[in-house]
Amino acid sequence: MASMVQSAELLLDAGLDAAVRREWAALSDAELPSQNRHRGESNRPHITMAVASWMPDAVDDGAAVRFDPFQVRLGGLVVFGGRTITLARLVVPSNDLLDLHARMFEAVGERSLDHLQPGRWTPHVTLARRLTPEEAGDAVRLLSRNIEDLLGSAVALRRWDGEAKREWRIG
Repeated sequence: MASMVQSAELLLDAGLDAAVRREWAALSDAELPSQNRHRGESNRPHITMAVASWMPDAVDDGAAVRFDPFQVRLGGLVVFGGRTITLARLVVPSNDLLDLHARMFEAVGERSLDHLQPGRWTPHVTLARRLTPEEAGDAVRLLSRNIEDLLGSAVALRRWDGEAKREWRIG
């Protein structure tokens, strides 16, 4: 499969966006890896709904998936392993979130990554990527001191074209 540079993502309201950015800044201030290091305008807190090598036109133009804002709750920290470690905030699944994800998966189809299939997907907002085990431990200790659920809304669905470095709102 070609490189996975096409995605559909939920954007967060101003309050949730700011709260996540404060966590990014706390990691940076502690000299730990953080999404805060990525200064591109398109880098913002989000929930990835779909990733594929290409997206159908019906996803791009909003015809396949209608979006209405809904409430979102960010829960505790989660650590994803692999070649490197990713630290994220879990998104507490709601009927609205799971329904939108299922509709997005149906629209994107089998092109989607395996771990984004309904039943295998772990909704989250990334805080830091490419951490060593030691950095991950330090980051969890730092952020766990004052962790509490964050409440807000998903306010928009965007498409990100990583090849063209371009984003736009869906719908």
